[in-house]
Amino acid sequence: MPPPETMFCSQQINIPTGLPEVLKNFTKAAIRTQPKDLLVWSAAYFEALAKGETLPVKERLEMNFGNQNNDAMLTPGLLKTLHKQLSSAETCNREELQDKWKALCLPLEQLENMLILGNFGIVISCMEFFALGCSALGDTSLKVACEILTEDEEGGAARIPFEIFSLVCTYLASLDSEMPQGHIDSFLASLEPQVKLQHGMIKPLDFIHREDMKPPCDSSD
Repeated sequence: MPPPETMFCSQQINIPTGLPEVLKNFTKAAIRTQPKDLLVWSAAYFEALAKGETLPVKERLEMNFGNQNNDAMLTPGLLKTLHKQLSSAETCNREELQDKWKALCLPLEQLENMLILGNFGIVISCMEFFALGCSALGDTSLKVACEILTEDEEGGAARIPFEIFSLVCTYLASLDSEMPQGHIDSFLASLEPQVKLQHGMIKPLDFIHREDMKPPCDSSD
């Protein structure tokens, strides 16, 4: 004999106090991030939430940077999110990077091409991969690095420490076998007087659109 139907009322259903807030935050995060595969991204979101890790969430909604087929591709917002997830340590392993990349619904082919270009092994420098990501965005990579790493408000000067800027610039230039080391050293040295006036910080206006300064790893418009 089947058990009798159980009647529920609102008093019998126990809804956790924090659930509405969790769902509201999740919805806002999904709208900002616009993942191509909502199911994959949602699983990664709640796993990171449960572990207290940095969430795979963009800070703000971006315009579509995908190709004509509307495929998901790396964007400044996604690169910033990925860097925040990985930068708690100087290095990460290849498997961890692949997991974070897939959680953001980015194409593995693009990741593999970047890993080959950077000649990365099992252990990967987070800052070097970030620099390569800036280059992959198809814009002035040093300017993109400043805009992503800055703690200035959006639309501000986009200042970052010159030490980090030098690391990004030197690494990207090293990928060009025809780039003389002297050109890299000369470019960085030419920036130091202005950097000293800015207490060790540098901003895009210090190095772009200037005839006497041509970044060795960028093609400025």
